Amino acid sequence: MAAILRVVLDAALSPGATGTGHYTEELTRALIRTAPRGCTVHGIVSAQSPERVERLAARLPGIAEIHRSTLARRELTTAWQLGIASGIGEGMLHSPSLLAPLRRHSRESSQIVVTLRNTLAWTDPKSLTPTSVAWQKQMLKRARRHADAIVVPTHAVATQLAEIADFGDRIRVIPEAPASTLLLPADAAWRASNLDLPERYLLTLGSLDPRRGLDALLHALAQPGVPDLPLLVIGPDQWGSSSLTAAADEAGLEEGRVRALGDLGGPDLATVYERAELFIYPSVRESTGMPILEAFSHGTPVLHTDDPALLEVSGGAGEVVEARGAGFPERLAAAITELVEDAERRSKLGIAGADRAQVFDWRDSAERVWALHAEL
Repeated sequence: MAAILRVVLDAALSPGATGTGHYTEELTRALIRTAPRGCTVHGIVSAQSPERVERLAARLPGIAEIHRSTLARRELTTAWQLGIASGIGEGMLHSPSLLAPLRRHSRESSQIVVTLRNTLAWTDPKSLTPTSVAWQKQMLKRARRHADAIVVPTHAVATQLAEIADFGDRIRVIPEAPASTLLLPADAAWRASNLDLPERYLLTLGSLDPRRGLDALLHALAQPGVPDLPLLVIGPDQWGSSSLTAAADEAGLEEGRVRALGDLGGPDLATVYERAELFIYPSVRESTGMPILEAFSHGTPVLHTDDPALLEVSGGAGEVVEARGAGFPERLAAAITELVEDAERRSKLGIAGADRAQVFDWRDSAERVWALHAEL
């Protein structure tokens, strides 16, 4: 009898680009490609139109079947939050998030594995909506009682999770990888012109969410002696009532020095990474370290903080600046100045980063998921 791994795919249907949505698609595609002999991958989604499910199936070539629940997303989320999981059969179930039918079950006939990609609901609740914080906390309680394992992307998140709830030996670290769509397109020159990319520029990613450290970076660029290069920001101009434009002005930067690019698709994003003089990631609270991995994959030199997840993912391939304590903007300014003025150092960092990026691969991640289910 064939073994079936059922994957909760609802995040891949969320409107707009979400980290968990991309993660769900990439992991599921890799699970399909690496399925052991006699194993197939099925999907589970909330009540959706047949056309929407067909489009999702087309993005996941080789998936055996996608089961549609009779409940809409909100109702399904509520039902699973209450432990009601009618219509969910036995066997292997894998969720790329905490959204799962967590209930009492026998491991002899069923297994449930969930994923926690970050601990923001506990460490930085202001980064999320109050509804999301409450839901995640409730679902983690259910996971502690009923999940057979919980997957996290880094040892840093594993450490944070162990301080929040006792999962014993059920925490498993399975790294993520850059998006398979993040490839430099043949028309990169046209895209660079269309995006109005400067000949030389610094690059970062994020918003004015305090944990991202973007405000410290703006003040760093305003320090005396820092090279007068423009800063492009992958992300929104607005965060709550704050705007990047206003924050740059308050930091003392001249008008036009800082520009938000918004959310970019794979080809545009690859083009922006590829042409950057330096990628700076001043985040003080991270989980996957994906932005520096994306920069690494394009051979772009990276400057990042000493956040535990970033140190873990970087593996020494990036230049590190201490984030904690007074003087963070000044330390950033000194590191930026040194790297911009040292082309040889940037070249060495680019090579080291490209080598480091090779360590992270979706096929490896999927094989670890299959091994985890086989172990259970």
